[in-house]
Amino acid sequence: MFLVLGFKFRGWQSTVTRNSKPETRNFKLKRMDTLKIKEKFQSLYGTGGVMYTSPGRINIIGEHTDYNGGFVLPGAIDKAMYCEIKPNGTNKVRAFALDLNESCEFGLEEADKPAQQWACYIFGVCREMAKKSKTVPGFDTVFAGDVPLGAGMSSSAALESCFGYALNDQFNLGFTRMEIALMGQATEHNYVGIKCGIMDQFASCHGKEGYLMRLDCRSLEFEYVPFNPKGYKVVLINTCVEHNLAAGGEYNKRRASCERVVAEIAKTHPEVKLLRDAGMDMLQAVKDKVNPVDYMRAEFVIGEVQRLLDACAAMEKGDYETVGQKMYETHEGLSRNYSVSCPELDYLNAMAKGCGVTGSRVMGGGFGGCTINLVKEELYDSFLEKTLTAYKNEYGIDAKVYDVVIRDGARKLS
Repeated sequence: MFLVLGFKFRGWQSTVTRNSKPETRNFKLKRMDTLKIKEKFQSLYGTGGVMYTSPGRINIIGEHTDYNGGFVLPGAIDKAMYCEIKPNGTNKVRAFALDLNESCEFGLEEADKPAQQWACYIFGVCREMAKKSKTVPGFDTVFAGDVPLGAGMSSSAALESCFGYALNDQFNLGFTRMEIALMGQATEHNYVGIKCGIMDQFASCHGKEGYLMRLDCRSLEFEYVPFNPKGYKVVLINTCVEHNLAAGGEYNKRRASCERVVAEIAKTHPEVKLLRDAGMDMLQAVKDKVNPVDYMRAEFVIGEVQRLLDACAAMEKGDYETVGQKMYETHEGLSRNYSVSCPELDYLNAMAKGCGVTGSRVMGGGFGGCTINLVKEELYDSFLEKTLTAYKNEYGIDAKVYDVVIRDGARKLS
């Protein structure tokens, strides 16, 4: 079973951790064994509850655009968080993290914030619901998941969405899926310290099998985009380099860079509230008034907004070669301008290009995790064989491979 708790890999760290321990090469993950959750719940609480799930996500293109009001193109995947839950008639939560073999009990008032980081995600969701004048009574829960560790598939958002959906259903609170997603985002902001955008929680709540979602992060309007790239596979390759977005505040530093550029542009263009509202001409006009690092960050984001729109237009025509080209451009910008790549990610990206892979880029926050690759089926086996061998020789690490399938979002399991 995989350790999937968000505090382990929703964050960033300036010093990455590289796992050089050889591991057996497994191309497919085992599906989550929910029976173990049920058995543990029964042993702890002497009864049974109701099972819920909410998935992790991939994002084909559109990275670090969500908190800048731009577009993203995520899809929910077949790797998820699972929780069993039942009201306990008290004003306390009793939670057990099966992957950590660790328990936590906490109250539901603001002063009751638990010491364990993983429990803060559950506590935060409860508190955000309370802020909406919806009472969350005490409950018992056991949870676990099969979202791979450190792979950038947003396990923390899956955890927040899983409990958000479960509590909403159990206590008939009447929240919409979008409201659940927004409360998950607010949990990150207020109880974890990550000023994340809305993409991860949105995708986890709104996923639909066979479809990507083009979300306008400014208006929160979205549309389902059919995703059926015939003749291609979507595969993630995990560097097995962990990242921690919270450590060192690197995520928040990049967001602050973007906000400083917006503030400068707004002096002459008051209509610009987010980088999504700005064009390259506006950015160029303030080049001498912002520091070079902030300029590079903003240049990537403004370019990425347009790349996503170009990729969507190509996808509608079935032109996945152009989609792949845009993915490579995104990786270059994330590595050079946004500075969130690492040598291992750049190496995998270069291997993909050398093997003729249609598209490849770092996926997620960066500094580790996975590349997402759009691979022609006839190249799939040779690409993996060459890349995994070369990567092991270069870094002494057995990279992991995850084939991903687009699935439904948060839901109750029968």
